[in-house]
Amino acid sequence: MPTRPEIPADLSKVKAGDVPLDFVPSTPREFAWCCADPIWRLSSGQLYLIKIKPPEDSDDNSVRVVPFKPNRAQKKLIKKLHKRNIILKARQMGFTTFIAILFLDSALFARKNNPVTAAIVAHTEKDAKEIFDDKIMFAYNNLPLALRAVMPTGRNRADSVEFTHNNSKITVSVSFRGSTLTHLHISEFGKICARMPDRADEVITGSIPAAEAGIIFVESTAEGRAGHFYEMCQRAQRTANLGRRLTNKEFKFHFYPWWDDKNYRMDADLVTISQVEHEYFDTVEAKMNCFIDIEQRAWYISTRDNVYSGQDEKMWQEFPSTPEEPFQISTQGCYYTVQMTKMRKEKRIGKVPFEPGHPVNSFWDIGSSDGCAVWLHQQIGPWHRFIKFFEGWGESYSHFVSLMQEFQRKTECVWGRHYLPHDGAHERQGEINNTSPRTMLENLGLRNVEIVPRVSELQHGISATRNYMSSVLIDEEGCKEGIDHLDNYRKSYNERLQCFSDIPLKDIHTEGADSFRQAAQTFTNNEHTVSSGKRPKRRNKGGMAA
Repeated sequence: MPTRPEIPADLSKVKAGDVPLDFVPSTPREFAWCCADPIWRLSSGQLYLIKIKPPEDSDDNSVRVVPFKPNRAQKKLIKKLHKRNIILKARQMGFTTFIAILFLDSALFARKNNPVTAAIVAHTEKDAKEIFDDKIMFAYNNLPLALRAVMPTGRNRADSVEFTHNNSKITVSVSFRGSTLTHLHISEFGKICARMPDRADEVITGSIPAAEAGIIFVESTAEGRAGHFYEMCQRAQRTANLGRRLTNKEFKFHFYPWWDDKNYRMDADLVTISQVEHEYFDTVEAKMNCFIDIEQRAWYISTRDNVYSGQDEKMWQEFPSTPEEPFQISTQGCYYTVQMTKMRKEKRIGKVPFEPGHPVNSFWDIGSSDGCAVWLHQQIGPWHRFIKFFEGWGESYSHFVSLMQEFQRKTECVWGRHYLPHDGAHERQGEINNTSPRTMLENLGLRNVEIVPRVSELQHGISATRNYMSSVLIDEEGCKEGIDHLDNYRKSYNERLQCFSDIPLKDIHTEGADSFRQAAQTFTNNEHTVSSGKRPKRRNKGGMAA
């Protein structure tokens, strides 16, 4: 019979990892010893119970109650913890559950002179309620009675719980701004950024500063290349690549791909995997220094084809293989996701240089908030080639004309036509002599300035753009910012109804997408659409002649 370990007389000196994880206490003294070890509490599976939902593809809808034990990804996170942590992950990795249990454990076992004040910011009210009721309070209510007796709850609300033995508190809500926090978790921040940018701003300006000296977790699946989550991930990755020690102000980047969860596998005999698909997995292995076995490959292909209807972009978002993959495209609510994904797969976004001997057209959008975006275009046969993109805010028209003149000097191009949106012929109050954008550009030397007629419905213009993109090539280097705008041009999100509207979101991506739409409307309606109104011919200046 194995010897029971000797329990130290002073339990205050117990260190993390002192208690074997397989040790089962049988006396109050042994239980107190176990509870003094945070590793045993979190990792033994003997203290906390959690609810487990069935997999999406399961026929069994019943919820299971199981002991909480950290999975492979969660164990990695424990070992690599930093003061500030940003987590880019695949779906169903269990980080929300893990962090909820971690916060509960920290609050319960904090010293009275050093209480925990924790906040979890959820994506929706529904998510907030689920985290509070089904994770935090469920785990607490299923603790041993003896433990709850000495760690009672005090004044509780629907979204918060206080512990009277040490004055610790946990709050779960859709936003947090207020008192100083020792622990903060922002759950599904990518979704908050994509759908509720105002609330995302509040997280950045209110929630994170509240946890200035505390531990912070920001985790999410990706939602395209827009918003704070994307920017924070990029910044944290760049810092990680430097290989230096992080300050407490910097976020540590954590990436947990689908292949890190060994449960994602199925019988390979049931799935056909093409050579191209094997090459994809081989590339991931080389890049990530990992091994993806045949059963894992089969699971990925089956999930993509059967759960997500063969959509690569959905798998990239929900089950990324590399840190870059989920940001390749924008996702739900974006107008051109399917088209941009198709263009990438067909390698129509890449190197598309200027072709001498073919005229260069320009397509403009002149925003009401002093934003301006310009695409440079050549048509060669059936292909519409976009070779350069300019943009700016608060700049004069002469600024953009000078950029075009610089491009002309470098390439010796010949200008074709210059297309403005329907309001380009309208006089603007406050401008010099109340002139129109068309007139001002003509005075700066542009010839063949045309007006793209207004579409009756914006959705018709968006639909025309989607169709037009099947004949489009875009230079990845010269149009980098423009590509980003097409990726992220999205619908507004109605937070009250929890759905996307048909109204585009007005943000930094609007002008770039709208100027591209001028091209689609031009070539969809007629080869050279012009304004129906007549205007006097004018002598042009400035060297911008065709």
